Amino acid sequence: MATKFKPLQFFDLLLIIPVVLLVTIGCFFIYSSGVNSDGISVSREYIKQMSFGVAGVIIMLLVALLDYRAFQRHAWKLFLGLAGLLVYTRLFGRKVNGAVSWIGIGGFGIQPSEFGKIIFILYLADFLERSGKMGDYERFIKALCILAVPCGLILLQPDLGSASVYIPVFLAMCYVAGVPVRFIMLCLCTGMLTIVVTMFPTWATAIAQKNLALTTILVNMKLRLIVIAAMTLATILSFTGYRIFRNKYYFWACYVFGIITASLVLSIGAGKVLKDYQIKRLIVFLDPQTDPLGSGWNIIQSKIAIGSGNLWGQGYLNGTQSHLRFLPQQSTDFIFSILAEEWGFAGGLAVFILYLAILLRILMILRVTTNTYGYFIATGVLFMLFFHFIVNVGMVMGIMPITGIPLVFLSYGGSSLWTAMICVGLVMSINYRRLDFTQR
Repeated sequence: MATKFKPLQFFDLLLIIPVVLLVTIGCFFIYSSGVNSDGISVSREYIKQMSFGVAGVIIMLLVALLDYRAFQRHAWKLFLGLAGLLVYTRLFGRKVNGAVSWIGIGGFGIQPSEFGKIIFILYLADFLERSGKMGDYERFIKALCILAVPCGLILLQPDLGSASVYIPVFLAMCYVAGVPVRFIMLCLCTGMLTIVVTMFPTWATAIAQKNLALTTILVNMKLRLIVIAAMTLATILSFTGYRIFRNKYYFWACYVFGIITASLVLSIGAGKVLKDYQIKRLIVFLDPQTDPLGSGWNIIQSKIAIGSGNLWGQGYLNGTQSHLRFLPQQSTDFIFSILAEEWGFAGGLAVFILYLAILLRILMILRVTTNTYGYFIATGVLFMLFFHFIVNVGMVMGIMPITGIPLVFLSYGGSSLWTAMICVGLVMSINYRRLDFTQR
């Protein structure tokens, strides 16, 4: 017999309170980001964000009222719709900050890649639950294909920041689904090496300022193809040796050569998709002074803003870096820089605690969730929020590359905020229905 419907039990205050507090703080500092050195507000973004916030809370609660298990039957349809929408965005979308990633009419627009994170989590969770009896190789390859669809289409926009969020979500969900760690590490190492190979020529010339032999190989396409052919042959021979002799030496040789081969091939595509300025933004954090007025400007100004906040900050609306317009994208990517400048270390720590409260609450829900589909969804949401937080904060502090990933709940933008709100609503729905005796 089903439990009696009790609407108040849907609303998890341990999630709602920190989320609402972060959104409120975000609105205050989006307002601050629009105030100039004369103390005059020159932006109406804070008004829009307040509207987004109110609507986001309503959406979050409505999603919490829905049975998350109902999405499972339609997950594949949503995924096909996402693929079609991303194709449409690439062909007919609006170009913003160098990427064709927005669609809309007039002043209203949405970023499909943001909402796509939800659909990706729902569909991958469905696949991982249904594929439990598949062989490890087949299961991993099919899951990898699911990842490749949105990531590939988003990279074509090109929007590296949004695409990068899908990868840790994919790896975390595969891990909890029981995919062998060696497959997960294969994907992780290939991705990291692809990034390194893609960035290496620019790093060698812009930062190291050395003409290295590896740079010549990567720049000269004929030499690169020769190396790829050699690595491919080594991979095939190692695989053949493993199949014949069943020796782990051949397996790990095939593993390593396969990673190198795939990275060299994928880096060719990455080099064609990513623009030069995007690659420079990825590596300039190593030494911002190599291009202080160009790619390094954002990091330098952000670190100045954070450092000037000291312990208690300069006071709300008293920041200098933002009001003098030294911080680019200050209401989106660098919103934490403004907060740290005006509220100092204490304010930054308060924000850290609020995010930690959200992440720990989702982790607690994960530990008591009995439905496999819900467990996979909550895992995806947890790592999506964690990745957004850790990368954005690391980015503005200058310890991670600038990838254009917003700080969820704080940064300006309806698509990002509503995506995070829907995800929190899904987690609340999962938490409530663990008490439902009719749970499948």
